[in-house]
Amino acid sequence: MSALVLAVLLSLVSAVAYAGGAIVQERVAVSDPHTYAPVRRPGWWAAVGLNGLGAALHVAALAFGPLSLVQPLGALTIVFALPMAALFVGRGAGPAAWRGAVLATVGLAGLLSLAGDAASDSLAGPERATVALVTFAAVAALLAAARAAARAPVVRSVLLATASGIAFGIASVFTKTVAVDVTSGAGLTGASSLLVIAVLAVGGLLLSQAAYRGAGLAVPLAVVTVVNPVVAATVGLTLFGETFRYGTVGAVGALLFGVATAGGLVMLTTERISRTRQGSAPRTSRVGGAAAPAAPATPAGPVLPRVPDDPAALDGLGDDLRFDHRVGS
Repeated sequence: MSALVLAVLLSLVSAVAYAGGAIVQERVAVSDPHTYAPVRRPGWWAAVGLNGLGAALHVAALAFGPLSLVQPLGALTIVFALPMAALFVGRGAGPAAWRGAVLATVGLAGLLSLAGDAASDSLAGPERATVALVTFAAVAALLAAARAAARAPVVRSVLLATASGIAFGIASVFTKTVAVDVTSGAGLTGASSLLVIAVLAVGGLLLSQAAYRGAGLAVPLAVVTVVNPVVAATVGLTLFGETFRYGTVGAVGALLFGVATAGGLVMLTTERISRTRQGSAPRTSRVGGAAAPAAPATPAGPVLPRVPDDPAALDGLGDDLRFDHRVGS
């Protein structure tokens, strides 16, 4: 078995583990929406375990395959999450979602066919420091923007999911760097890379958990799934010296397949958003073939009598009230 095939297989199993972790995370966020890390919930630890398994398999895949291939295969997470959510939590998907899943799968298959061999380049010390500082600054800015958008749950979720995707993507970059150092015989160049990996991995997990609060599963998962490989593949192509097959033609083809993958993920997200809005829309009744708002509910309190428009109708009202008062006493 070639190293590239092994990297693909490890990436597929990793995507399944990540999908299971995302589903459990979203369910925990629904039942406990006010905690970033609900450590008292067994479901939270199950999600942590699944994400840890996915991360371990992902690290192994990076040791055998190029970053520009392994990271895009992570987009299969949301493709796998679609049938898994329908099977385990009873959340079905519409035709648009399945078309999006097929389109994303075709795009990833195209990227796989154009992937080149794994490069042996690694990041130098100054490059590692620059990438780490820029990443922490970007994540901090997105976190501040998310706090400012607290009253807009979807916007807040997108910002947090973007920060999570950046954190996970750069964590993979540093993981690839460490893997190249170890496999090339250079050994670990320092504990700083391992510290950056740990901080970004834990931060990405907490940010993704926060992103699921109030926005469901599809939107944050799609954002993380797109941002993560885009960030990592960009670094892989620019700093690691990775290339696609067939030169410029292959690069253009890879770009087109990447657009197809992103389009499929957008279809998945749009279908989920429309279904959520339809489920939360006010119920209507049909009047004469047209939709009309449902009848208002009957007030729970006492209903006051209507004051008559004719003043003559008020004659004798005072006597009736006095009679009622004597009877009541």
